[in-house]
Amino acid sequence: MKLQGIIKREQGQFINRYDLVYETQAGRKKVYEIISRRKELLGAEDLKGETPDAVVIIVTDEYGERILLNKEFRMAVNDWVYHFPAGLIDPGETPLESAKRELWEETGLELYEVEDMLAPSYSAVSFGNESNVCIVGRARGRVRPSTSDAEEIVAGWYTKEEVRALLNTERFAARTQAYCYIWSK
Repeated sequence: MKLQGIIKREQGQFINRYDLVYETQAGRKKVYEIISRRKELLGAEDLKGETPDAVVIIVTDEYGERILLNKEFRMAVNDWVYHFPAGLIDPGETPLESAKRELWEETGLELYEVEDMLAPSYSAVSFGNESNVCIVGRARGRVRPSTSDAEEIVAGWYTKEEVRALLNTERFAARTQAYCYIWSK
């Protein structure tokens, strides 16, 4: 595939829609629709982006016995979905600063130990170029309701046994489902 051009189709408040025009190996034109958090995509390098858009926070309790999951109403599917706390990185923030802020806003918990910070990965590479950094660690404190009136989030700590039960009955974000499957074994 050879990128021939990028056409901006729509600008939204948080995401934008683009058509990517490619030439296939067979010499045919292919148009691929994507969404992006970036305001302007001018070329191939802009598609990859230099800085992550968001953070995903994967934390256990102080003893490593329970994992934190958010159950959040997601409008795109009109249903409650389990996933890890996550959010956009604000301008001027580092991923770690964003993770601490997002965790506090969504759950009231403190990210007090960071065990790992993974390289950027893509949220949904089949239709967008949003990238995020997974921050793995430990959190403490008392879970409380989210401070946001724009999100409906119910955070909770879950044991391996409870996670295994949820995996068989509830909807999950794919990354969260995969991680929880391995963690709960």
